[in-house]
Amino acid sequence: MVINMNFALLVLATALPAYILGSLNGALITSKTLYRKDIREFGSGNPGLTNFYRTFGKGGTLIVILIDVVKTIAPVLFGGWLFAHYTDMVLSELFPSGRLFAEAIFGQVLAGLCVMLGHCFPLFYRFKGGKGVMAMGAIIIVVDWRLALISWGIFIMITLLTRYVSLGAIIGSIACPISMILLHVGGIAELSIVVLYVLLILGRHAPNVKRLVKGEESRFSLRRKKDT
Repeated sequence: MVINMNFALLVLATALPAYILGSLNGALITSKTLYRKDIREFGSGNPGLTNFYRTFGKGGTLIVILIDVVKTIAPVLFGGWLFAHYTDMVLSELFPSGRLFAEAIFGQVLAGLCVMLGHCFPLFYRFKGGKGVMAMGAIIIVVDWRLALISWGIFIMITLLTRYVSLGAIIGSIACPISMILLHVGGIAELSIVVLYVLLILGRHAPNVKRLVKGEESRFSLRRKKDT
């Protein structure tokens, strides 16, 4: 019981701050602070980077990225540190017959999942947030640069070739767990959590998938729309 309680406290100490920080939204904060407007009232209504850029252009985009990257990386690093330091005390006793957890990586991906949940379902914005793409991209940079290189590379390539950001995001996210298997990053537990990342990305992009199938999805352009 003590071991289980220790593990629960370890998970809570990782998950709670990650979700709270994840609930901060760079696009909403920047649109309201810099432009005195709510990004959710423009374009697709999604408080994410793509809609922000389409609505306000390059101005403020770097601020959005900075906020979303920092709010993601900070709890992911903290979660990794917690699990790296307390693995021997808790996890090795809880699972003595197998290395189901890859120590720091487990803490990182667990914190990352909670950040993504906070970003997609933010506590401060009536649980209506973005789609988690930038968050996932920042998480895997911390976990393993090779995963980031593959997923970001595929995302950029698909987006440039098709000009569909949503398609690039979906395929890029799917490439991540596949890359984990091929590169032997983490174990079963870490892979399972990253699969949840992908399912969350797919769920948040369900409307985009429907529009892609119908040929109605908006293509990304470096030119800003002049409707604001």
